[in-house]
Amino acid sequence: MSEETTGFDVVEVLKRLPHRYPLLLVDRVKELVVDERIHAIKAVSFNEDFFQGHFPGAPIMPGVLQIEALAQAAGVLAVESLGLAGSGKLVYFMAIENAKFRAPVTPGCLLDLKAEFVQKRARVCKFAGEASVDGKVTCEVSFTAMIADAPE
Repeated sequence: MSEETTGFDVVEVLKRLPHRYPLLLVDRVKELVVDERIHAIKAVSFNEDFFQGHFPGAPIMPGVLQIEALAQAAGVLAVESLGLAGSGKLVYFMAIENAKFRAPVTPGCLLDLKAEFVQKRARVCKFAGEASVDGKVTCEVSFTAMIADAPE
């Protein structure tokens, strides 16, 4: 039976990810089931730096940042599932596959980030991710990450 964790806030996210402003894209974890899946949230604010240029007058969150947000959520899942907190290890992208963008993400949205393990090994993990707003899928992607030492 997998260990389920109810949500935690950004302070707890910061303990699990090396990312910081302006590139921290996970604001809250709603649910985490160790060795299985995570449901996290990104509160998309008009104050995000990328909205200044993407696109003036019609702000849309870049698709690559939706993928990054999903990867960060998966990173939290990996850290919890593999016991990496405080280990000096980081979770790095290796591959992004089958990315599909279904709907725009605009300021004021709560972006739901759901990722699950497809394959989990000590050094390489594969994930399936889906981002959505109000139940409408905005992005789907498969990606692979490797576990490696943090640079000194």
